[in-house]
Amino acid sequence: MDNNILITVYGAEQICASCVGAPGSKDTYEWLQAAISRKYINDNMSYEYIDIENPPNNRKHRELAERILDDEYFYPLVLINDNIVAEGIPRLKSIYRELDKNGAVVQS
Repeated sequence: MDNNILITVYGAEQICASCVGAPGSKDTYEWLQAAISRKYINDNMSYEYIDIENPPNNRKHRELAERILDDEYFYPLVLINDNIVAEGIPRLKSIYRELDKNGAVVQS
């Protein structure tokens, strides 16, 4: 399938107060890239990391960053094609399920 899949991770340098002992957001972002690339062909996937304390000048990113800072969501917050699939400590099972729904191709 030639569906493009965008994986977005929102996070901050400081570890989420509810996620003490968990890896930082950047570490989670890098870990997700490695885990996903071991299972799926990455040809149609792209990744972006959004710093919630300094989001890009984009309304969608700024609004979601503000909601995270207002404690509506835990971070890191993981989205696949704008669908929230994980917050706080992400679980690969739910991320893989969403990737499958979006047409990700499993490596053979």
